Amino acid sequence: MYQLYYYPGNANLAPHILLEEIGADYELVLVDRDKNEQKSAEYLKLNPAGRIPVLVDGGLVLYETAAICLHLADRHAGAGLAPALGSNERAEFYKWLVYLTNTLQAELMLYFYPERLADDAAAAAQIKTHAESRVGGMLDFIEATLAAATGPFLLGAQFRAVDPYLLMLCRWTRGMHNPARKRPHLGRFLDTVMARPATQRAFAAEGITAPFY
Repeated sequence: MYQLYYYPGNANLAPHILLEEIGADYELVLVDRDKNEQKSAEYLKLNPAGRIPVLVDGGLVLYETAAICLHLADRHAGAGLAPALGSNERAEFYKWLVYLTNTLQAELMLYFYPERLADDAAAAAQIKTHAESRVGGMLDFIEATLAAATGPFLLGAQFRAVDPYLLMLCRWTRGMHNPARKRPHLGRFLDTVMARPATQRAFAAEGITAPFY
């Protein structure tokens, strides 16, 4: 049985949805950020970086959300969460997963935690404003990609592990002036992924209530 260490709505949401899609046996283990439990000595033994999530798979302790998603897609290849190894489609899958985690998610961290790069409140506010603008450009890029796609999902007709990842990151923009949901193709994408029973089960299990994104 898997164990997924989580906090509601955090970066655990994408692998949580994948666990539901797979139908795997798993246990949710709450890491209470309100009590700073991600910095506790016990949790740091699992993830020395003190970040959420962690997936425990037998003797394997894995962190970094994209790595967890890749592991689940490979461990449960029959679920079709990633294209075939060596295929062009697999390369596109890698490209988008890396883009989401290394570009969009990284920029979102600047938006949410500008004080980490600022010496005062005014500088933090400026960083936040610029980060929101850059996130908007990234969302516009994804919107154009979805407009040209051959199906409702990021890679086309078939649901893949990148789709709940994109849903998760788009959800984090819900408080921005121009959130992801206001773009027509992204809005339809979010509605499509949210309508999946696995997504709804994961949201319910984490206690996430509307507005979802």
